[in-house]
Amino acid sequence: MPLAKRMRREPTEAEAKLWSMLRGQRLAGMKFKRQEQVGDYIVDFVCFGARLIVEADGSQHAENDKDAVRDAWLTEQGFRVLRFWNNDILGNPEGVACVILDAAQPPLPNPSPARGEGL
Repeated sequence: MPLAKRMRREPTEAEAKLWSMLRGQRLAGMKFKRQEQVGDYIVDFVCFGARLIVEADGSQHAENDKDAVRDAWLTEQGFRVLRFWNNDILGNPEGVACVILDAAQPPLPNPSPARGEGL
């Protein structure tokens, strides 16, 4: 069985909680996929429309150099990568959802067109 498929069938508790928040366009209508391959990597959750990747991390990810390389590559491909500790997902799901929503918003133009300085 391919790794991504096996990972979808056997989620961690935090991944299951996060998926219950993201699936079926429940979060502001954003379409997330789970355990999706992006390049050589399998990401926990991705919204291609918002170019946003959400990762649920356990203690194995603390100070992990491979994660830094992976995140740098994903960022170079135009994605924003959010990482949440499992205990944050389980203990503060509303706060996690707010951070995801904020990250999915397009950045404000700089300089501000409201001051007549925009493009």
